[in-house]
Amino acid sequence: MEKAITVVGMDTSKASIQPALLKPADETPLVWEIPNDASAVRRMVRKVQREAPGAVMFVYEAGPCGYALQRQIESLGSRCVVVAPSLVPVKPGERIKTNRRDAKKLALLYRADLLTEVRPPSEAEESVRDLVRAREDALEDYLRCRHRLSSFLLRRGYVYTMGNRWTRGHRRWLKELPFENEADLAVFNDYLLAVEQLEARIGELEQSIDAYAEKDPYRERVGYLRCFRGIETLTAMTILVELHGIERFETARQLMSYLGLIPSEYSTGDKNWRGSITKTGNAHVRRVLCEGIPSYKHRPSAGGVLVKRRKGQPAWVIAIADKAQLRLHRRYWRLQEKGKPYGKVIVALARELVGFLWAVLVKGPAQQAPQVA
Repeated sequence: MEKAITVVGMDTSKASIQPALLKPADETPLVWEIPNDASAVRRMVRKVQREAPGAVMFVYEAGPCGYALQRQIESLGSRCVVVAPSLVPVKPGERIKTNRRDAKKLALLYRADLLTEVRPPSEAEESVRDLVRAREDALEDYLRCRHRLSSFLLRRGYVYTMGNRWTRGHRRWLKELPFENEADLAVFNDYLLAVEQLEARIGELEQSIDAYAEKDPYRERVGYLRCFRGIETLTAMTILVELHGIERFETARQLMSYLGLIPSEYSTGDKNWRGSITKTGNAHVRRVLCEGIPSYKHRPSAGGVLVKRRKGQPAWVIAIADKAQLRLHRRYWRLQEKGKPYGKVIVALARELVGFLWAVLVKGPAQQAPQVA
């Protein structure tokens, strides 16, 4: 990094921002506080641009405030970097943490080139990502409401024993339940209405996600991912919107590490210790990958649904997807025969699936484009 650059570390919160101005010739940053609103940020940026002797770099940690601050600063003509908070160096013996200290630390660490920059999504990418996450939130609420209704019925002695719950038969059984107490009937109707409303919400959100999946820039890559067993439109969209700018991963191992699917390690001297996976990075992608892995326990084949999804897709993508089927199926049963815990088997296969997805989304287009043409 250039030494003759002015760095402004910022500790952000909902109500205020603590900028720490560190000029090239200074050793200690100058810290002050401003409100977290657009006009105050604009005045702060203009002031720093007037007083700085050269180029200016603003730095803050990714957090609940999102990337609106970064976009505003860059629209005013200065560069703004968002860094990963989990990768900010921390002194083991430091026991005091304040907003002023954090702002100063960001400025000093950025000058020392010790911070890891994250790739912020564009406004369009972030909006589609929030749409997919809204569907996940609605699904979580839906499962919670169903559990409340089932718990209420259990307390009243009603247990459905004629098959799976939330099927047509189960819903007919719910409609026919007798309640002598009016209060019980009111509670039952309220819980059931909440379930039905959330079902409608999830359906509408899924329709919106499907509509975006058929548009650029998602249409082509969604088609590629749907060639893999266990990956449908929702899973493909989750992978793409959460891994915006996937081209930044130069190797498949980098992507595996970003998703937290590699084992943790503590090695010192002649001792080597490896533990569970790190679980760092994006948990949304890690979850959907693990959900699709159980389908690989079945014999490799291309059923009617998979053949329909693969229709019109490039042959090189289908070849990689078939290779993934063969390898993951063998790997699944080999680990099962060794007596590995089911959770470890799922994680191990998810890690290997990431390599195949990287080959399609990053490595594949660059090497196969001339052949496809």
